[in-house]
Amino acid sequence: MSIDQFKYSRIPPEAEALRSEVRTFLADTLKDYPAIRRADSWMGFDAEFSRRLGARGWVGMALPKRYGGSDASPFARYVVIEELLAAGAPVSAHWFADRQSGPQILHYGTDAQKDRHLPAICRGEQYFCIGMSEPNSGSDLASIKTRARREGDKWVVNGQKVWTTNAHRSHYMIALVRTGENSKRQEGLSQFIIDLSLPGITIRPIKDLTGSEHFNEVFLDEVVLDADALIGTEGQGWSQVTAELAFERSGPERFLSSIALIHTLIDAVGRNPDALQAKEIGRLAARLVTLRNMSLSVTAQLAAGENPAWAASCVKDLGAVFEQEIPELVQLLCDIPPTAEGGCDHAQVLAYLTQMAPSFSLRGGTREILRGIIARGLGLR
Repeated sequence: MSIDQFKYSRIPPEAEALRSEVRTFLADTLKDYPAIRRADSWMGFDAEFSRRLGARGWVGMALPKRYGGSDASPFARYVVIEELLAAGAPVSAHWFADRQSGPQILHYGTDAQKDRHLPAICRGEQYFCIGMSEPNSGSDLASIKTRARREGDKWVVNGQKVWTTNAHRSHYMIALVRTGENSKRQEGLSQFIIDLSLPGITIRPIKDLTGSEHFNEVFLDEVVLDADALIGTEGQGWSQVTAELAFERSGPERFLSSIALIHTLIDAVGRNPDALQAKEIGRLAARLVTLRNMSLSVTAQLAAGENPAWAASCVKDLGAVFEQEIPELVQLLCDIPPTAEGGCDHAQVLAYLTQMAPSFSLRGGTREILRGIIARGLGLR
């Protein structure tokens, strides 16, 4: 692997043409949407908003038309996602189904699974969460312990998942579990589509520093699954999940989580910044453009049917560093202190993202795991 993977990739004109329509829709729909809610963006849950996007064909865009999608290119989807996140739209309800679960089911699922799930995903009405991380495993997915055993024509699952975003609001979870006897590390792993309403499932939300509940613990105690809950090939879960992670780690959400704070900073500074403010805001803009170009190069690889796991890990790692540095830098550039209650928009957004920023290097893979992947891709380990 090398940095040659990050070739400049321009958004095709037919995809770029979507931007003005999406921007107009968001300007109208979110005209009274407060800045503090825009700061939540891809963690902001609004089922009605997701349905409205689905009605416009902006959920499940890359899925085939026969399932309610648009057969859109990854670049067309990129334009829509970029505009949604830049505006701080509440996309959390459909987010994981649109980004990961839908493409995963399309690629590995049976015809019955596709018919059951993909149309509802495209309507913005069926929500998924991702069952990867576990206690004592974190981002080291190869060390997971949750198991599924065969009993006749059923599977019985036991184990625990943690940091499972939106599990308390989702209909299904695609979980990575062990199905191989005495399997270790990457061997004997499989993926299942688990109906979260089944007996034996307990979901406990985990509050973050802001008091919000995005993350969850999910306990699976003798959960009985039908044979058709298996997605893809038994024992091939590792290759399936690593392909899925390229979608999770490379999109604009990996560098736009703090964009609301850049917006309020610019508003607070006004049209006459001092020399330091002008320089640092310019540096933020330059880093943002660089990360965007790297992300677009990964999108080009996905569009070509490649598996850019290494390049996606670079985008995720550098994006998290960028997002986490913004709240600290903003406090140096503007003398408005953060406040969780009252105060101006900038003060509230600053307080919120200061508390949320530590989680940015955890979700989607910790910094240590990502840098291990990058080192291997460079031949350094």
